[in-house]
Amino acid sequence: MENLKDNILKADTLEALEGLRIEIFGKRGILSKEFIKLKDIPPQEKKAFAQNLNEQKEKLQSVFDDRYKEVKKIEIENILKSEKIDVSLYSNISNKASLHPVMETMDKIIDYFVSMNFAVESGPVVEDDFHNFEALNLPKYHPARDMQDTFFCGDGKLLRTHTSPVQIRTMKNSTPPIRMIAPGSVFRRDYDVTHTPMFHQIEGLVVDKKGVVSFANLKSILIDFLQYMFGDVEVRFRPSFFPFTEPSAEVDISCIFCEAKGCRICSHTGWLEVLGCGVVDPNVFDAVGYKDVSGYAFGLGIERFAMLLHRVPDLRTLFEGDIRLMEQFR
Repeated sequence: MENLKDNILKADTLEALEGLRIEIFGKRGILSKEFIKLKDIPPQEKKAFAQNLNEQKEKLQSVFDDRYKEVKKIEIENILKSEKIDVSLYSNISNKASLHPVMETMDKIIDYFVSMNFAVESGPVVEDDFHNFEALNLPKYHPARDMQDTFFCGDGKLLRTHTSPVQIRTMKNSTPPIRMIAPGSVFRRDYDVTHTPMFHQIEGLVVDKKGVVSFANLKSILIDFLQYMFGDVEVRFRPSFFPFTEPSAEVDISCIFCEAKGCRICSHTGWLEVLGCGVVDPNVFDAVGYKDVSGYAFGLGIERFAMLLHRVPDLRTLFEGDIRLMEQFR
């Protein structure tokens, strides 16, 4: 047993100590083999043999634990010394700041619509049921509410699931013509490669006298906007459903990664879905007291655009604060 103690004290790495731990204390180690001998010892000697063996085991364990702490401390100190940085040394690393890619993308989108004479409106993040659902043609128990994974508060309030409530508040506080966008953060109970619980949207609304605003106007401005953002891409409109617009459409652009030839990003279709839009449903105008008007609305996710523009594969990386990713946007 003294030899074992010496071997432990001579070990100078955690790896060497781990080897000794297995050799001495393991299931097939030296001590286990000694305990197996109990079955061959006369009954009158078993108690003394076992007691002595347990005492030896405790002593070795104590020596091992103390040595392990010492070696671990030494190894940590060596690591800290090897990673030591002289902060007084001059560095050539640029400390120039930059916008977060999501905020940079939002600013670029806002710049476009401001240049097209859209006002920028804002509203509360904590909303009520009327502005977030009912005024948008989503009455209580409407099945379309299943589309919203909502964070509800205990006092009947909720975290807004889209920035559409800003459109309702703007219409209730002003009269047509209205030409606005509503950028901001929204909240839904999603978390995967393409969804996070908090993300950002920009929704737009145009309202004017009946007959002045049409789907053709909507198509014209969205095609121009998407080519401003992504270059010379093809744009298509697919019929869809949204409770607050009718008719409604989802808008795709030709894949910017494979030039519409088909790849993994576009599921080999050659198209990427980027936003939703439509002509405002008359029920929405009824909720805010508007008569004899027409309008269109659209909405898009800022993170979706940022991922496409900067070719980021996982949405969650935009919010993890990894300096290695953020430095790429200087």
